[in-house]
Amino acid sequence: MVTNPFTQFVFDLFIIAAIIITMYTCNFYYLAFLSRKRKDVLSTADVGTPSVTIQLPIYNEKYVAKRLVDAVCNMDYPNEKMKIMVLDDSDDETVALLETVVNDYKKQGFQIEHIRRGTRKGYKAGALKYAMQITDSELVAIFDADFIPPTWFLKRAIPYFSKPNIGLIQCRWGHVNENYSVITQAQALSLDFHFLIEQKAKSNSHLFMNFNGTAGIWKRDCIEDAGGWHTVTLVEDLDLSYRAQMKGWKCVFLPDIVVDAELPAQMNAAKRQQFRWAKGSIQCAIKLLFDIAIKRKVAVEAKIQAFIQLTRHIVYPLMLIQFLALPVLLAGQVNLYVISFLPLITFATYLAMGPGAYIMIIQSMYHKSWKSKAKILPYLLVYNAGLSVNNTVAVFDAVLGKKNEFLRTPKYGIITKDDDWKDKAYNLPFSQTTLLEIFFGVYGIMGIFISIFSNNPVFVPIIGLQTVGFFYIAYMSLSHTRFKRNKSSDNRVMTKNEKMAKIIYKLSMAGIIGIIVFGGFMAINGYNTDIYPLDRIRGHFDGIIGSSDPVAIRAHLVAIQTDLNIVMENPNLLEATNANGDVISKNPVWMFSTESTNFLRIQNDVNTMLTGIEKISTVPKDSSAYHTGMIDISDRALHLRINIMDATPYMYVSAPNVLYSVIWVVAILAIFATLKRKQEQLKEVDATRI
Repeated sequence: MVTNPFTQFVFDLFIIAAIIITMYTCNFYYLAFLSRKRKDVLSTADVGTPSVTIQLPIYNEKYVAKRLVDAVCNMDYPNEKMKIMVLDDSDDETVALLETVVNDYKKQGFQIEHIRRGTRKGYKAGALKYAMQITDSELVAIFDADFIPPTWFLKRAIPYFSKPNIGLIQCRWGHVNENYSVITQAQALSLDFHFLIEQKAKSNSHLFMNFNGTAGIWKRDCIEDAGGWHTVTLVEDLDLSYRAQMKGWKCVFLPDIVVDAELPAQMNAAKRQQFRWAKGSIQCAIKLLFDIAIKRKVAVEAKIQAFIQLTRHIVYPLMLIQFLALPVLLAGQVNLYVISFLPLITFATYLAMGPGAYIMIIQSMYHKSWKSKAKILPYLLVYNAGLSVNNTVAVFDAVLGKKNEFLRTPKYGIITKDDDWKDKAYNLPFSQTTLLEIFFGVYGIMGIFISIFSNNPVFVPIIGLQTVGFFYIAYMSLSHTRFKRNKSSDNRVMTKNEKMAKIIYKLSMAGIIGIIVFGGFMAINGYNTDIYPLDRIRGHFDGIIGSSDPVAIRAHLVAIQTDLNIVMENPNLLEATNANGDVISKNPVWMFSTESTNFLRIQNDVNTMLTGIEKISTVPKDSSAYHTGMIDISDRALHLRINIMDATPYMYVSAPNVLYSVIWVVAILAIFATLKRKQEQLKEVDATRI
């Protein structure tokens, strides 16, 4: 039972978040069930060799652009039926590189054009929209710069346009550098879940399926009927595919046609990609959900699944709400166990709903190779937990209508473990979300200690998983930061200014680590001196409430006196005196304090209880006075326990603690500001070299 209004509010938030997260999780398991069905929608037919335009949207991709064009030109398809549009919005060396490559293939007889708009308006969607004005083929295939389509792609995929209502064929993404690092392995597993579970389930049913932006083929009539490419969201692919299906077109996923692609090897690049997907999804929800809801021809289940898919990234802010709320509830001694007298059942439930179910899904996805994939699951859980801050910011950006530039995910031509990206252009610096990740990591450490000291160790793995995730993502974001910009030449010798930037970066990293360590030490030390004695006092009051032995009760009261003496020595307590100068109150509440949180009054009540138990000890146990006295002691203990619970949150937010926290945050912000200034200086140097 929760009696504190603040704790009740936090508890309600925690439960609401838990219910919603559970609903989204169960829906994924429902899609896993649907994905095991296979309908005749995947049948093929002889459709001949329809004309195809292959559109390649590219922006500053000098490491992978030629690889893509080479792969497309090597496709086994009649040249007279295949047009290639290189949609190049680049402003670096990629332009000259592509111009040379395109001219070489033109001389060989390919229908290939190097298209330059002269603007980045609308970004990728703008480039595709521009290209559609000069596209006259029956089909349109799209590949991002980091993809490597196989030679047989068109001949194997096109026959799946077996029915006139099929408007899109989406193929599965492969991962050319899956085993490059733990980061790429986690991303590969996550993407496989999306394609082999979600996309497959929706393709095999009447549910809405989304285009993934690349490795797909559209009917040109479908694009035009759906209203063409829109530029108002960051995920133009999701937007168009939903509008097409609202018009009655069918989207089909082909799990057996795999197109290899390069996964982001740099953490900051992976975070940027995830940010774009999360924000764009919520933008599409705002843009499309009302129209989907009122569309009479769309089945109710399809409407529900569309809502879930477009809004599923709200799980990330809900995860953070749970993460923030859990230590508060544990400190308030709120019972969060599924079955109160069997704490391990709670942990078993988490395992069954999370890792346990996912392992079963992995078995069904990979069959004989499932064990090697299952080993990646812990990394994926840590990775997803750590990304919750990054993706939460994206969700709020979308909800608040903040406009963002379409920031591409840089690729470096990474395939084998010997390939290196660290000294190449396009490297991304860490962003402001890294500071938030550090904050949540430190908060998680406090949460772990709270769960231990409040006798709730079963929650340590749950808090610990997210804590490790936050620190891991923050560490990788910092360690993957390089002062190398898009305009720089890969072999150019560093200038004095750049060398100084490198030194500043290393000093800043050392400063951030030092501040984190110091902050963690202060937090643990503060908890041990300010909060832990109150936790012990609550435990002793619980012992009194559950006991009928005067000797045991006396021992608890003596221990409470000892801990109260420690608490009373805290210099942060607000003292009040009477007209004679005598201290009449010591209270942790420094604004609008009440007598319920007055530690001096609590101490006096404990002394009264100790006197009372001494008297009760001399009374026969079978007398009415004994029973009345024990009931009074128990009632007093219950009320004082509630008083201690009310006072505990204010020990966290004492004036010195708030001041120290502000100084801690300001120190990290100052380091971030220093790095930001240095980055701007280097950009100015770049501008002079153009």
